[in-house]
Amino acid sequence: MVRFSEEQMTEFKRLVARYPEGKQKSALLPVLHLAQDSFGGWLSSETMDYVAELLQITPIEVYEVATFYSMYNLKPVGKYMFEVCQTGPCMLKGSDDIIAYIGEKLGIKPGETTQDGMFTLKTVECLGACGYAPMMQLGKHYREHLTKESVDAIIDECRKTAVNLN
Repeated sequence: MVRFSEEQMTEFKRLVARYPEGKQKSALLPVLHLAQDSFGGWLSSETMDYVAELLQITPIEVYEVATFYSMYNLKPVGKYMFEVCQTGPCMLKGSDDIIAYIGEKLGIKPGETTQDGMFTLKTVECLGACGYAPMMQLGKHYREHLTKESVDAIIDECRKTAVNLN
């Protein structure tokens, strides 16, 4: 059964308290982030139902938001998520080739995770860095002006970081 720890529940209450009485639904986005961070990096149906219960809203209201935004994961993801922009400016600068190259290099398609659970490839809408296309988000950082060589370096960097963490 999915439940926040005491510390997570304190954070939940802090987030909800930002909004006027009776408007707890307004806390949905940050609460979904909290839930995703707290329960393995993704939002299961059980987790979304729990968020709905806590916010006293219907589960469909949570599902609508979680499925709309690319920042929420609806299935387990890898340790490193390559979120590659696929909108117009990035496409004009070769994002389709970068997406295909990452997929070929890692043996996965967009929306899939490598067998070892290390990498997930995800295509997303505009990340707001059109002047640096093609680009992707990796965690909290943008990786810009992507080339096959820079993608290779990023993959190597992630693998080395993962080894050093273990």
